[in-house]
Amino acid sequence: MIVTIPIFLMAGLAEIGGGYLIWMWLREGKSIYFGLAGGIALILYGIIATFQTFPTFGRVYAAYGGVFIVLSVLWGWGIDKKTPDLYDWIGAIICVIGASIILWAPRN
Repeated sequence: MIVTIPIFLMAGLAEIGGGYLIWMWLREGKSIYFGLAGGIALILYGIIATFQTFPTFGRVYAAYGGVFIVLSVLWGWGIDKKTPDLYDWIGAIICVIGASIILWAPRN
């Protein structure tokens, strides 16, 4: 768990940051360098996610989905200045619970 969470956080920041930079380039008219930096960040996201020690791709990515949702809400709050409402927080909590079950449930 000590290694899992930081890897998920790094992957999430790379994915959301990369997507945001591409959004800024294509939707907000920023320089193509925003798009290039976003593409690099998205490649790094794909690499960082492989550092997880769990053996199955599907479970890692399913669990990461919960982390991604929480980080997206926080990104929107911190970067886009869109304050999350009660339903954003409830949905994020449900996703983290689901991700935790997928990742750490006892299995045979």
